[in-house]
Amino acid sequence: MCGIVAYLGPKQAYPILIKGLQRLEYRGYDSAGIALFNGGLEIHKSKGKVSELEAAVKDKNLSGTIGIAHTRWATHGEPNQTNAHPHFSQKKSLAIIHNGIIENYLTLKEELINRGYHFESDTDTEVLINLIEDIQVNENVLLDEAVRIALNQVVGAYAIVIISDKHPNTLIVARKGSPLVIGIGKDEYYVASDATPIIEYTKNVIYLEDEEVAVLSRNEEIKLRSIKNKVKTPYVQELEWNLSELEKGGYDHFMIKEIYEQPRSIKDSMRGRLNARKGIVSLGGIVDYEQKMARAKRIIIIACGTSWHAGLVGEYLFEDLARIPVEVEYASEFRYRNPIIGESDVVLAISQSGETADTLAAIEMAKEKGATILGICNVVGSSIPRASHAGSYTHAGPEIGVASTKAFTAQVTILTLMALRMAQIKGTIPKSRFMQLLHELENLPKKVEEALKDDGIIKEIAEKYKDVSNFLYLGRGYNFPVALEGALKLKEISYIHAEGYPAAEMKHGPIALIDENMPVVFIATRKGIYEKVVSNIQEVKARNGKIIAIVTKNDKIVRNIADYVIEIPETEEMFVPILATIPLQKLAYYIAVLRGCNVDQPRNLAKSVTVE
Repeated sequence: MCGIVAYLGPKQAYPILIKGLQRLEYRGYDSAGIALFNGGLEIHKSKGKVSELEAAVKDKNLSGTIGIAHTRWATHGEPNQTNAHPHFSQKKSLAIIHNGIIENYLTLKEELINRGYHFESDTDTEVLINLIEDIQVNENVLLDEAVRIALNQVVGAYAIVIISDKHPNTLIVARKGSPLVIGIGKDEYYVASDATPIIEYTKNVIYLEDEEVAVLSRNEEIKLRSIKNKVKTPYVQELEWNLSELEKGGYDHFMIKEIYEQPRSIKDSMRGRLNARKGIVSLGGIVDYEQKMARAKRIIIIACGTSWHAGLVGEYLFEDLARIPVEVEYASEFRYRNPIIGESDVVLAISQSGETADTLAAIEMAKEKGATILGICNVVGSSIPRASHAGSYTHAGPEIGVASTKAFTAQVTILTLMALRMAQIKGTIPKSRFMQLLHELENLPKKVEEALKDDGIIKEIAEKYKDVSNFLYLGRGYNFPVALEGALKLKEISYIHAEGYPAAEMKHGPIALIDENMPVVFIATRKGIYEKVVSNIQEVKARNGKIIAIVTKNDKIVRNIADYVIEIPETEEMFVPILATIPLQKLAYYIAVLRGCNVDQPRNLAKSVTVE
């Protein structure tokens, strides 16, 4: 959550910072602010989006070659100008931007109040910068030392950047449990929550590790220490993304662009890992743990949101193909219920950003109990891959739209490859069947392209139902997670209440909701328990529900019952979730657009949930 960007170098900082905030706005857009040094520290901030900050400062003197900026997703204190970042220390000698939550901020705040400090905001961030100032003044230490001492007193998560009016050529940055990346240019440094604001200027980056503090000084090498004062050696990596991936490329929104990128992103997820002609499935990232995975008494999949839905598809895949028992857990619940975990368990952690706080915390708990951790993430160098024993990147490319689309299908693709590899190792399916599945999987990107062509009927359905209050999504087997994901997409971006349910469970409660005003979306493809789903459709029809069905191409039976049908190409049952998700993503998108919603930045949401 929240977007951090900072610059130190020979260029004017403001244009770099504003562009960086625009690239990071998907991480939070309740308020925005900027601090620049030009003979003194000046802060400008406003409630709302980055564009409102731009309007508020258009007549200001914004010169300066060092600065920090922030776009906020509110945690402590309502989203207003006072609570917006950056925050001054009481003496206004320091300014800070912060992502994360300081859990013991009330205790620290009470101590500081007793020492004469007063607070203008309701944030935990203002408490932290005053604590740093207090230590710097009273212990007479350098700023980086004051930061290090303060962070040893802090409980919680943080990514921070600090600027000082007494040291106008230096930035102090630190992180724990919240991402922070440093870009290295020619005699300049860039700092950001992720690589999106940096890639335009340099591909050389350092990902800070937990509890590391870096001192960035003009024309000097980075100085890196742990908060325990251990000297660290920076590790420079090269970014894989391209600038063009961060642009809309002629599309109205990032979300629809990313929906249409899925044939490529799915293919990229398989690239170098699948050769159907030779019968090869090879995931280099987990090769050293394949036997451990194949022998596992169970696999525990931990994830949140859309990634959790991908995990549910994974449960069907591993149990169906490899005959390995699987449990799928919400990471946010898993870590608090004292689960039984042992050394024979393999934990699969799934996250688009690789920074999801609840998933990271669940990983640490599982590691302490001896489990093997394998990560599935999209962002190279993020925290979950570093916390895992091994894993696989999805290589879906940057996903800017807050509502996840291509990340879901890429995650399901990686899970499919893993399950097929386990089946190959264990010999749980015949070789002929294995080869058949590989060929179908290799052809899937072309079928996704075909599924993306059917726009007219989806727009017609969107126009018809854009003003309803409720939707119900139903599926069975592999398509139950698809129903959950379809409902989530509609909720996230159109603000229509939607619920996903197993189709057979409908008569155990949700059927009470059905009347002539209730659209019900069925995933009713010919593979799987087709006849049973048709019976469920008949039950809804008998109660005057409006039926929208995702069907296999040339379906006749459901077409004669449903009010609307959307066709997808025929494929294997286990691959249907990838194809069936496509029209549901588009349906949510077109409904949201017709309702005038901000598709890429839905209210109250942020892309990377780095707080619990």
